[in-house]
Amino acid sequence: MSGAATRAAGTLPGDPPGGRRALAVWGIGVSVYFVAVIFRTSLGVAGLDAADRFDVGASALSTFSILQLLVYAGMQIPVGLLVDRLGTKKVLSLGAVLFTLGQLGFALSPSYGMALAARALLGCGDAMTFISVLRLGARWFPARRGPLVGQMAGLIGMAGNLVSTLVLARLLHGVGWTAAFAGSSLAGAVVLVLVLLFLKDHPEGHEPEPVSHQGAAYVRRQIARSWREPGTRMGLWVHFTTQFPAMVFLLLWGMPFLVEAQGQSRAVAGELLTLVVLANMAVGLVYGQVVARHHGARLPLALGTVGATALLWATTLAWPGDRAPMWLLVVLCAVLGACGPASMIGFDFARPANPPERQGTASGITNMGGFVASMTTLFAIGVLLDATGDDYTVAFSAVFVLQALGVTQILRLRRRAARRERERLVASRVSTVHVPA
Repeated sequence: MSGAATRAAGTLPGDPPGGRRALAVWGIGVSVYFVAVIFRTSLGVAGLDAADRFDVGASALSTFSILQLLVYAGMQIPVGLLVDRLGTKKVLSLGAVLFTLGQLGFALSPSYGMALAARALLGCGDAMTFISVLRLGARWFPARRGPLVGQMAGLIGMAGNLVSTLVLARLLHGVGWTAAFAGSSLAGAVVLVLVLLFLKDHPEGHEPEPVSHQGAAYVRRQIARSWREPGTRMGLWVHFTTQFPAMVFLLLWGMPFLVEAQGQSRAVAGELLTLVVLANMAVGLVYGQVVARHHGARLPLALGTVGATALLWATTLAWPGDRAPMWLLVVLCAVLGACGPASMIGFDFARPANPPERQGTASGITNMGGFVASMTTLFAIGVLLDATGDDYTVAFSAVFVLQALGVTQILRLRRRAARRERERLVASRVSTVHVPA
């Protein structure tokens, strides 16, 4: 087939074929991520219960999520290297074992210290899921499907958040702490079995090139070469700036803010958190289609999401009186739903900037961004709440500081990233002009 025919078909030489088998294998991988997100966000609906169970204040409560995210963020580059070296199946299997043990340990923990250790173990296992799923998609689907496949993975992950918001919250208040968390850990065992029995790293005939020199020099080289690409750094800062407002809201502080600061019942607060998740899923479908068809829309979508989030957040916090009206809370939650899909755009900057053998490492670097921002904001809000006597207006204003930092870095890198991406695209086209039949 000629290079022109290859491009007309929408694929590149060596692209995996996709199809039903790819969808089935990828679905198994995404099911692991789905369960990991249920476990990750389970504390978001149990924050007030955890404060009572372990008799802790706002700062100590935020430490649960901070430690979990600290482990998650710290594991991203090591996990990316592991995925590039060992493949998806081994890393996903280990991740499922660890986050299942973490969820079970959290259910049975008799003390605050043991519960912290369980959340750290959960964060370690959770860290191994999303990068593995991204690599699985890149190995089984054509490159042109990359943005849509990534957004679909994020959408299914948010469905896990929906399960924790709707199902786990009801279980928690119906059967109690231990039964709810221990029962949910069974889902981890189920997906582990599916991975061990049915998941394959790549379709036949599309084996990756063997990796040589797998030592310290290899690790340094993978990280250094990924970081030198402006697209990788651009992806990190896009992820940093877009993801954390919704993550902070869903992971821990949304429920207390809506109940304690806005005077809503737990039922209404749960419905508003559910709205964030539903909006995330709807926007993810739109963003995935738009970016797949119009690559130039990446930056406007990311910056537009940041601007809309900042505007709604500021309006809610500055609303006269003690409480914002319900319509404003609804709009805020709907806009927060765009944060997750916008963060996925970060991977669409990092993916074309790196060759296949560095995709895991580059994705790990990118994925650190939002979780470092989330961890920092979770800590800042907890400290500010304790220092100000639960003044949510002051505490939640920490969001604007990190948004300003992220936007500054995005604007600084945008031209270099675009120029380097054009250079790589031209080089790719030149190399595929003459492709043997």
